[in-house]
Amino acid sequence: MDLTQGTTQEKINRSKKTMMWFAMVSMAMVFAGLTSAYVVSKARKDWVTDLVFPQPFIYSIFVILASSVTLYMVKKAIEKNNRGVATGLLLSTLALGILFIVLQFEGFKDIINQGYHFTGPTSNIVSTFMFIIVVTHLAHIVGGIMVLIVLIYNHFKQKYKTGQTLGLELGAMYWHFVDFLWVYLFLFLYFIK
Repeated sequence: MDLTQGTTQEKINRSKKTMMWFAMVSMAMVFAGLTSAYVVSKARKDWVTDLVFPQPFIYSIFVILASSVTLYMVKKAIEKNNRGVATGLLLSTLALGILFIVLQFEGFKDIINQGYHFTGPTSNIVSTFMFIIVVTHLAHIVGGIMVLIVLIYNHFKQKYKTGQTLGLELGAMYWHFVDFLWVYLFLFLYFIK
């Protein structure tokens, strides 16, 4: 496909999607750097291997995957002109995103209850790395929550219709990306000890 072809609006839409891809690649590079530093640091003498992976982090993987499914189904509902279903799915996605954040903080409490802290004299490199990686991801999730609020607002303003879903598509690209990112981080932190 020749990217210079099409109407002005089609070119603008393609450029917006391209910019989103660039943003996602740059975010992926941040996490590639963090996980690489984690792997390199495993050679340290003070590396702790008895930290039990927090149960709430395990629950959060199912919550975040469910949120991706509900957001995916929003576009399908809009294409079928089923606004009520789209509204319910958008609100469900937002609720699941908030539940994900709650589970992350419960995971932090679990780590602290095991006696590992993120800073100070009772901290160690493993808990600090886990905190940095998860909090950095949480910052992206908070950005995703803001995106979901904008999507819900625009949905209520009836900006999304069949053939006019660019904003929804861009928001979904971002949300699915941070969801996929958590799957990667979860598997990485769970298996690389």
